[in-house]
Amino acid sequence: MKIRSALSALALVAGAGFGVIGTATAATAAPAPTSTAAEVGAAATKITHAQATSRFSSSGITWSSSGGCSNRNVSTCTSFDQLNLATAQGAQTLKSASGCAINITGGTETGHASGTYSHWNGYKLDFAKSTCLNNYVTGTFTYIGQRGDGAAQYQSGSGNVYANEGNHWDVTYYNCGGC
Repeated sequence: MKIRSALSALALVAGAGFGVIGTATAATAAPAPTSTAAEVGAAATKITHAQATSRFSSSGITWSSSGGCSNRNVSTCTSFDQLNLATAQGAQTLKSASGCAINITGGTETGHASGTYSHWNGYKLDFAKSTCLNNYVTGTFTYIGQRGDGAAQYQSGSGNVYANEGNHWDVTYYNCGGC
């Protein structure tokens, strides 16, 4: 009886694995973040634009906006309204660990791609490229292949994903990066 139960469980796991293989590959999507049961059930803590800018200022992180504004509903603004606290902390961790100048060029404003782990939902920030940041990301994190749009992806040890979108880094923060 125990052998049958073990085989049934193995079949379920194998079947689930085939479903994953059929829907995503390392070349098109980053691996799903690992989480504990408590983390899965917990909703992300959201912060305001003012709370985020206070955190960024205290860490020496700058931000800019092509529209010179912070309205979440205007695509040329750079807004941090409804940013996940872990995302803000992840940027602070990057600044501290890399020692590089960090300039945020995209936050939670409209105009980015949709999805669960999106800018709008508070999981992503865009960083201006610099020699220091480029060298840090490509020299410290693990190359995990290209995203569906061709962007090279690098994964930090904590599971956050840095995608090279040509003129900036598009970063998905699943956690604070060891804060």
